[in-house]
Amino acid sequence: MENMYINHLAVFVCAILSLVLGGLWYSPLLFYKGWKKENNFTDEDLKKVNPAITYSFTFVFALIMSYNMAFFLGDAKTNMAWGATAGFLAGFGWAALIFAVIALFEGRSWKYILINGGYITVYFTLIGLILGAWR
Repeated sequence: MENMYINHLAVFVCAILSLVLGGLWYSPLLFYKGWKKENNFTDEDLKKVNPAITYSFTFVFALIMSYNMAFFLGDAKTNMAWGATAGFLAGFGWAALIFAVIALFEGRSWKYILINGGYITVYFTLIGLILGAWR
């Protein structure tokens, strides 16, 4: 534990990144139409969501995930390459795949799994990269 290093500003930036990347990923520019269709959402359904609550919880959960990753990458020898690798392995190898298992049992489509699992994988890879680089 003597060599543990957590950059709290980097962790905060990684939590903000969740909102930024999610905003882009699920925007009309990328996967909005497919995500909306795979969830059978209508415009009226989406208008019912309270953005203040949703984004507040999203930020808090992203902050917890970012701190969790920071603790895993807290060794002084961690660098950008190892951070990105660890982020990818956690994102794809754990988070996206357990998401896929649950989605399969829910009868969800592969498109649904790939859109959401892709976001999970990219997000974790990026936070690993940031935490590894910003030492």
